[in-house]
Amino acid sequence: MFSKFDGTGQPSGPVNNENGLQKNKEDTKEIVDYDQLLSSAGEFGLYQILLLASLFPFYIFGAFSYFSQLFMTEVAPNHWCWIPELENLTVIERRNLAIPNDTAARFGYSQCSAYVANWSEVLATGLAPDLTWETQRCQHGWEFNKTEIPYPTISSDMGWVCDKDSYQASAQSIFFVGSIIGGFLVGWVADRFGRLPGAAFSNFIGCIAGIASAFVHNFTEFAVCRFFMGMSYDNCMMMTYILALEYVAPKYRAISANIPFALFFTFGLCILPWIALACADWKTLTLATSIPMGLSLLAPLLMPESPRWLLTKGRVDDAVQKVVKIGHINKKLVPPRMIEQFKKDACRQEEKGSILELLRRPLLRTMFICICVLYMSDMIVFDSLVRTVGQLKFDFFVSFTIVSMTEFPSLVIVSFVLDWTGRKWMTLVTLLICGIFSIITTFVGAGLPSVLCAVVARFCANMACNTAMQWAAEILPTPVRGSGISVVHICGYVGTVISPFIVYLETVVEWLPLIVVGAIAFLGAAVCLGLPETAAKEMPQTFDDAEELIKSTSMLEYPWRKTAVRETPRDYGHVNNNFEMN
Repeated sequence: MFSKFDGTGQPSGPVNNENGLQKNKEDTKEIVDYDQLLSSAGEFGLYQILLLASLFPFYIFGAFSYFSQLFMTEVAPNHWCWIPELENLTVIERRNLAIPNDTAARFGYSQCSAYVANWSEVLATGLAPDLTWETQRCQHGWEFNKTEIPYPTISSDMGWVCDKDSYQASAQSIFFVGSIIGGFLVGWVADRFGRLPGAAFSNFIGCIAGIASAFVHNFTEFAVCRFFMGMSYDNCMMMTYILALEYVAPKYRAISANIPFALFFTFGLCILPWIALACADWKTLTLATSIPMGLSLLAPLLMPESPRWLLTKGRVDDAVQKVVKIGHINKKLVPPRMIEQFKKDACRQEEKGSILELLRRPLLRTMFICICVLYMSDMIVFDSLVRTVGQLKFDFFVSFTIVSMTEFPSLVIVSFVLDWTGRKWMTLVTLLICGIFSIITTFVGAGLPSVLCAVVARFCANMACNTAMQWAAEILPTPVRGSGISVVHICGYVGTVISPFIVYLETVVEWLPLIVVGAIAFLGAAVCLGLPETAAKEMPQTFDDAEELIKSTSMLEYPWRKTAVRETPRDYGHVNNNFEMN
């Protein structure tokens, strides 16, 4: 690096020392950024472990917010018209007597119509059904095979079957419309008031909406409640997820991002079916999964605010106090001279920019559209696979638990092998396998074989989703990384608005949903080929850096063959030593 010299022959501007860090003539102190200051307080110690453990309830709330509707609205596919006059007969006798046969129907009999007859006379005379008897739509509701769903759901209570069987998909789509609105609203709260107020606000919305759901009387009221529950989703756990990562040193962030998610979110998914069975009623279930979300109001009293957010608000002293507290709990002393230098350097300006600048540049615009389409495809596939569990013709609750368990190993694998495989190969292979097994599921028959295929598909979908989210952060330039990721996430919400209707295609052709899911997985695999590989490469700091990353990347690279040293977080040990010696 060239330096300016004054008349004395000494450098008058910044120069580089042997470590590549800048020194000023006046005080010859290295420039200290937040990551250096944080590392001096302990890169990953007791404080970070406790903070990551505190995420446990928020991941549980996230799982409940997202998936509780499945267990509130799922209805046994095996149902038929309820005939009150025949209530003293057995289930089989009622169905054989009052329900017309229909060889084209899924179960061999009509699910939405019954014979018209004077049932008191039929019982008294012993008449048998006659194909010439007139039929009519169900007049008194339905009865359901309770071996499939052993408790009343809102769908069975309100008759959301036959001509109303689209209500479940509509309610779930409205949920994700709420997620889009919530993404903007809660994001604004988090930027304006802090990460913890954002987390508390989103969870409180979910708490109120969930409680209100237990008292609805029709679809409109339920849809309104689901809209507000959707506003809470994702942010109810992501606000604290982001906060925790901001307290972890760079080289531990990949593991810290995935392992707590794998442990806590997976646990929430696996216990939810059994909570539903224990509650034995949809109203009790929504209260049991919503009321605990109100505890999030205590979060600002028990958890620390994000230091990075404090720095954006000019509260440098408050941010420093947080780091000093970390050092105290981790039994590390933050050098006072480092703190002084950090305060001097905290106001340095970085390159400014906006999404509009990203969209003005053709290369970056294409890249941004590709990552948005990829993540949308991933979320459509993921959410559709979740919602097709009921089509596997296996125990609904066991199937959901087994498939949900794939979250843990898939995220662990992503944590440790992603740098070796690269983002593109990981996404390409997992989406291709996911698409193949989604399609195979429709041909292997009912029961355990279909469950095993669904497990493989869901396993790969989990890996593809998490890889895409990390990939987005690595290809977007620093000035728009935060806002760009928000847009990518919202595109994922749009995908999940679509996915319930893909699942609803079962009512048209039973095998169609998984075929569509497979095709979308293949689409995502094709789109990922247009994105630059970021393994072993520096994250772009400017828009020009991002364009150079795209230009220097071939369609397929092989990260595991490269002998070059991969990008690793800087070693800050020498910085700490320098300040301690001073």
